[in-house]
Amino acid sequence: MQVLITGATGFIGRHVAARLRADGHTVHEGVSPRHGRRDAGQVPMDFARDTDPAAWLPRLAGIDAVVNAVGVLRDSPGRPIDALHRDTPIALFQACAQAGVRRVVQISALGVDRSETRYARTKRGADTFLLGPVQGAAPAPSACVLRPSIVFGRGGASSALFMNLARLPVVVLPRPVLQARVQPVAVHDLADAVAALLGPVQDRQGIIECAGPEAVPMAGLVASLRAQCGHGPAHVAALPDALSRLSARLGDRVPASPWCSESLAMLGSDNTADPAPLRSLLGREAVHYRDLVARAWRQP
Repeated sequence: MQVLITGATGFIGRHVAARLRADGHTVHEGVSPRHGRRDAGQVPMDFARDTDPAAWLPRLAGIDAVVNAVGVLRDSPGRPIDALHRDTPIALFQACAQAGVRRVVQISALGVDRSETRYARTKRGADTFLLGPVQGAAPAPSACVLRPSIVFGRGGASSALFMNLARLPVVVLPRPVLQARVQPVAVHDLADAVAALLGPVQDRQGIIECAGPEAVPMAGLVASLRAQCGHGPAHVAALPDALSRLSARLGDRVPASPWCSESLAMLGSDNTADPAPLRSLLGREAVHYRDLVARAWRQP
């Protein structure tokens, strides 16, 4: 198939692109205008501005499937979260319906249906639109929303943070973050899930929650990563709640900081789901968090 991947040079997007090429698909990489030299097969697009379906129709000529892998943690002047997560994806989905695109896969995030952070609301807005009736679709694209837990692999910002924490002899994090349970998903498993959805057998629609085989508290995840790297146990301490909130509010004042009140709210909440849907989609067990270093971090 001819597949357009938005966010194709990002952490998740580039793994999806490599996996789809391995399956024989022709991949058209959507890239930001801030991207440097463009290679053959790359399509310029600006998620901060392309909020009109008309902007997308020329890019969708001859395209069979679209994978949206664009995402940001927080709002900034250059990367407005309302546009990147909701307004531009909705315009893209409308254009997909008008252009006759057969399949759309939206990569969202686990827990956006039960959170009121701006990140969750904007992601949820695009998810809801994609799965609802699209005016003028004849026929409507077959649509699927993947909602993964924390995605782990080399090149991921959160993965690098976890690996850096795993190297420290003393780990100090807010208590809610230490206690929050997660089910990390190896980025290669997520790419395989997208490939399965674009394969000849799968015709799944709706929301698929993607979670690893077993839930683990964040403190346990960092301890496991540390053990996988050959280190002994670290000393773990909880940052007092007042200091946690203060540090997050300070981060709110620094647009480039990944730490802010929203990230505290998201990381301090459980991010778990039934592992069966991902296992069914892959046709095998997903990578366990105890194997993430060898099977995700150390893999290209």
